[in-house]
Amino acid sequence: MMMIVMEYHNPVLLKETVDGLAIKPDGVYVDVTFGGGGHSREIIKRLGPNGKLFAFDQDEDAQANVIDDERFVLIPENFRFLKRYLRFHGVTEVDGILADLGVSSHQFDVAERGFSTRFEAELDMRMSKKNDVSAYSVINGYEEEQLKKMFFDYGELKNARGIANTIVAARKEKEIKNSEEFKTVLNRFLPAHRSNKILAQMYQAIRIEVNQEIEALKEFLLQSLEVLKPGGRLSVISYHSLEDRLVKRYMRNGMFEGEPERDMFGNFEVPFKSIEKLIVPTDDEIAVNNRARSAKLRVAEKK
Repeated sequence: MMMIVMEYHNPVLLKETVDGLAIKPDGVYVDVTFGGGGHSREIIKRLGPNGKLFAFDQDEDAQANVIDDERFVLIPENFRFLKRYLRFHGVTEVDGILADLGVSSHQFDVAERGFSTRFEAELDMRMSKKNDVSAYSVINGYEEEQLKKMFFDYGELKNARGIANTIVAARKEKEIKNSEEFKTVLNRFLPAHRSNKILAQMYQAIRIEVNQEIEALKEFLLQSLEVLKPGGRLSVISYHSLEDRLVKRYMRNGMFEGEPERDMFGNFEVPFKSIEKLIVPTDDEIAVNNRARSAKLRVAEKK
């Protein structure tokens, strides 16, 4: 089924994110979250005839938005394989990498994908249909301790143990097959005045687990340092604190935990330098695109 690009995804912080790459007309760039192609099209506008753009997206739906331009290559894979697939195309160094993390508007708006709390749907939440793990297999197959850890770590839910215990007790009677059954089982954790927020946290936790988003993000960030040229830019938009914390720490320290080593003069040895302070959307952008409300953009340059 063909899709209209503008309906697929309204790019967040479009100008700011691409500006952060400081595009060179003959440079080589990577958009690791292609989606509807909004950021990619803006990058291509700024490239000359010898420039090149590689894009990654594991979601099969995104392939309908491929850009017909000889300077563009779409790689239908998860960005955690950045280095491998760039090498497959003969590329070992790039001038800039862009990532717009999170779930696209299209994925939220297609009910059967199961990403949105708005719709009744099967428990799916897979970014790629090739993924064997789904929300259904997590909810019905994980041990109680695994569920507790998932809801606590990825949903930041204080009552994660109670949620996990309730799910395990309910599925002993019958499998939890869809979003309505899931909500019914966990109804006592969803007070009317906060139900949408808490349910969104639950969905976030399951989605992150299903798609291994934290592991994939760490692998991507580590590889970005390897493939960027000195002076190359990394421009990343994140949407929740778990992502932003990893991006911030890696850009600041070159590691996800702890502090970097000091040189003989007592200065920290770090691989990036910050280019911009934290950038967030304007009120006008949020009014037009509600998805932008939680977006945070960070830009760094490889030393």
